[in-house]
Amino acid sequence: MTPSPHDSARGSLSRSFADALSRSAIGRFSRILGASSRMQATGKFLRRSVWAWPILAAVILGAAGLGVHRVVEHAMREQRVAELDVMADAGVAAVEAWMTEQRRIAELYAHDEQIRSLVDELLKTADAEPKDAADVERRLIQSPAQSNLRARLKPRLASSHHVGFFVVSPSGVVVAADQDAAVGKQLAGYRQEIFVKAVAGGSLVSKPFPSPLLLPDEHGELRTNLPTMFTIAPLRDDEGRGFASLGLRIRPEDQFTRILETVRFGDSGETYAFDKTGLLLSESRFDDELKQIGLLVDRPDARSILTVEVRDPGVNMAAGERPTLRRPEQPLTRMAADAVLGHNGVDADGYRGYRGVFKVGAWRWLPEYDFGIATEVDSDEAFLPVILLRRAFWSLMSLLGLSAIGIFFAMQYITRQQRALQTATLTAKQLGQYALEDKLGAGGMGTVYKARHAMLRRPTAVKLLDLDKISDTALARFEREVQLTSGLSHPNTVAIFDYGRTDDGIFYYAMEYLEGLNLDDLVKKYGPLGEARTLHILRQLCGSLAEAHAAGLVHRDIKPANIFLTRRGGLCDFVKVLDFGLVKARDGVDQAGVTSPNALMGTPLYLSPEGVTAPDEVDARADVYAVGAVGYFLLTGTPVFDGATLMEICLKHTSEAPQPPSARLGRRIDPQLEALLMRCLEKEKTARPTDAGDLLARLEAIKPGEPWTWQSAAAWWQTQAGLQNATTAAEITLNKSSLEATQASGAPPLDRTSDFSQR
Repeated sequence: MTPSPHDSARGSLSRSFADALSRSAIGRFSRILGASSRMQATGKFLRRSVWAWPILAAVILGAAGLGVHRVVEHAMREQRVAELDVMADAGVAAVEAWMTEQRRIAELYAHDEQIRSLVDELLKTADAEPKDAADVERRLIQSPAQSNLRARLKPRLASSHHVGFFVVSPSGVVVAADQDAAVGKQLAGYRQEIFVKAVAGGSLVSKPFPSPLLLPDEHGELRTNLPTMFTIAPLRDDEGRGFASLGLRIRPEDQFTRILETVRFGDSGETYAFDKTGLLLSESRFDDELKQIGLLVDRPDARSILTVEVRDPGVNMAAGERPTLRRPEQPLTRMAADAVLGHNGVDADGYRGYRGVFKVGAWRWLPEYDFGIATEVDSDEAFLPVILLRRAFWSLMSLLGLSAIGIFFAMQYITRQQRALQTATLTAKQLGQYALEDKLGAGGMGTVYKARHAMLRRPTAVKLLDLDKISDTALARFEREVQLTSGLSHPNTVAIFDYGRTDDGIFYYAMEYLEGLNLDDLVKKYGPLGEARTLHILRQLCGSLAEAHAAGLVHRDIKPANIFLTRRGGLCDFVKVLDFGLVKARDGVDQAGVTSPNALMGTPLYLSPEGVTAPDEVDARADVYAVGAVGYFLLTGTPVFDGATLMEICLKHTSEAPQPPSARLGRRIDPQLEALLMRCLEKEKTARPTDAGDLLARLEAIKPGEPWTWQSAAAWWQTQAGLQNATTAAEITLNKSSLEATQASGAPPLDRTSDFSQR
C-alpha cells in the first residue's frame, strides 16, 4: 500500500523529533562528563551509540504501541456504542411497556359502571348548596358514596399493587381519595395539571413527584414529601365526555425504579430516570455510597429519588476527592445536559457521572413523559479489554527497557564518580578559598558550615547545596537567592560575600557569620517585648524591606525565625533579615520557572490573605501584612491566628478578624502602634500601607513613652544570662522555614521543602 502524504509527514516529524531529542540528550550527557579526560572516551561511545539507539527504539516501539492502541480502542469503542444503544433502547421499551400497562389498568377501573355512578353522586354532593369549602369537604367525607367507592377500589388496588387513589373534578378539586385529608382540597401545580389534562385528553402516567400529603412509607410510617406517581384515566359519561379523572397512586421506588434496575450493564452499570432539572426520578443503585460521600443525608430513610441531581462535581467523589463548587453551582453531567435539550445520544469516550466517576453511557429523552432515561457504566469496567492492549504495549516496551538498564548503570557509574570527587572535597574541608570548620546544621536545600577565608581570616557562614538534592529547579532557586540578596545593600539585610561552583560541581555561597538569636527564640525564651523595643526592631526590619520593595522585590517569608538579632559595630539589637529564597520580582521575571504558578509560598502563621487565595498576585503589601503579624507576635508572645491544621490557619487569615493585641494581653497598648498593626493586618491589601517604606514612615511617627535606644539594648544584652558574651557558633542553627513555626502551633508544614538561611 502506498503511504499517504499524512503518513509521510508523520514519519518525517518522528525522525526530526528523534534527532532533536538525541542531540539534546547528548548535550546534557556531555556537560555531566565535564573536563575529565578519563570519561571522554565513554562519553563519545554513549553519544554515538547508546543514547541514539534507545531513543530511536523508543520512537519506533511507541509508534507501534500507539497503532495497536488505536485499533483496539476503536474496535472496543464501536462495540460499547452498540451495547449502550441497545441497553438504552431496552430501558425505554421496558418503561413504556410498564406505563402502557398502568394506563390500561386505570382505564379498566374508569370503565366500571359502579365507580362512575359513585363518582357522579360525589360530584353532585360537591355542587350542592351551600358551597362553603369546609361544608363541601365535610359532606364529601361523610357521603355514603365516599365509603362505597373506597370499599369498591380497596381490593382492586391491592391486587394491582397500587397504594391509593384520587378522583378529581375538571376544576381540580379532589372529590374522593383513600384518605380523608385529601378530600375536598383544590389541587395545584403539577398535580392539578396532570389530572385536568387526563379529563380533557386521555389516560396518562405522571412522572414521580413529592407528595405534600402524609403518606405511609414502606414501613407504614406516615411521612410527607414521599415520592409519588399516578396512572390517571378519565371517567366519561354515556356520550363519551370526561366528567372526572381517576388516579391510582404508585410508589415509584417499588415499581418504576425496579423496572429500570432490570436494565443495566455489568457490576457498575445502572439505568435511571431524570427530569429537566437533572433531578433523579428513580433510585440510584449507589444510595449507600452517596451517603458516605455526602450527596445524601446519612439516615436510614434517606433516598436518592427526588433528592440527588445529575450534576458533575468535577472530581471523583467516590475516591474521596472534594469538589470546589457547591452542588447547585455544578453543571449537569455531559449526558444530562444533552438529554434535557431533547436529544438522544451515546458517549463512549467517557464523562463524569453524578458521583464524579468516569462513565460511558447512552440516553433517551421521552417528550411524552417529560423525562429522560440514561444507562451508564464505569469507564474502567466498560473498557476492561484494554488490559490486552497494555500487555502488548509493555511487551514491546520491555525491549527498550533492556537498553534503558544499560544506560542507567552507565549513568550511575558516572554519577558515583562525580559524587566521590565532591565528597572528597568536603572530607578535606576545603572549599576554594574557604576552610570549613563546624557544621552548623542542615535545611531543606543543603548545609551551612562555619568557615574561614584563607586570606581574610574572618569567620564566614558558607551555604552549599546537598549533593543528593542538586536539580535544575534547586540550582535555579539557589542562584536566584544569591543574586537577589547580593543586590541588596541595606545594613539590616544579611550580606553576601561570595558565590561560586567548584571544579567538582559543588555550588556554594558565603555570607556574613552572625552570632545572636532570632525573634522566635527571643520571645520563646524571654517572653513578649515591650512596645518601645518592638518599634525599634520593626523599624529596622522595614528599613531592610523598604530597599527590597523599592527594587521591585517581595520577600514573601517574613516571620520571627527569619529576623535575627545580633551585635554589629558595637550596636546591640541589630536586626538582620534572612532567607530571601522566596523573594518575588514584581515583574514576575525572576521567579519564572522556579516557583510553580499558584504555589503557596510562605509560613502559614504569617501568610497574608492574598498569599492563600492568589499566591501569584502578592505584592509588597503581603510583606506589610507579615510585618504586622511579627509585631503582633513580639507584643503578645502569640501569633495572630493559631489552629490545629494548615487549612484552619489559612482560613482564619482570609476570613476571621484578628483580636487587637490589647484584648489578647488584657492591658493597654500604645493606641497608635496597635492601630498601625491592625491596619497592616487588614484583609483587603488596599487598606494596608503601600509598602515597607510607607510603613517605616508611620512607625517613625510613633513616639513611645520610654524609647528603646541603642544604650537600652546594650544594657539588656549585658544583663541577660547567656548573652554577656556572643552566642557561640555551636548554638547557631538553621532556619527550617515554615517547619518549626507550624510544628510549634500543631499545624502541618507546607507541602514544600523550604530554602534556608543562617540564623
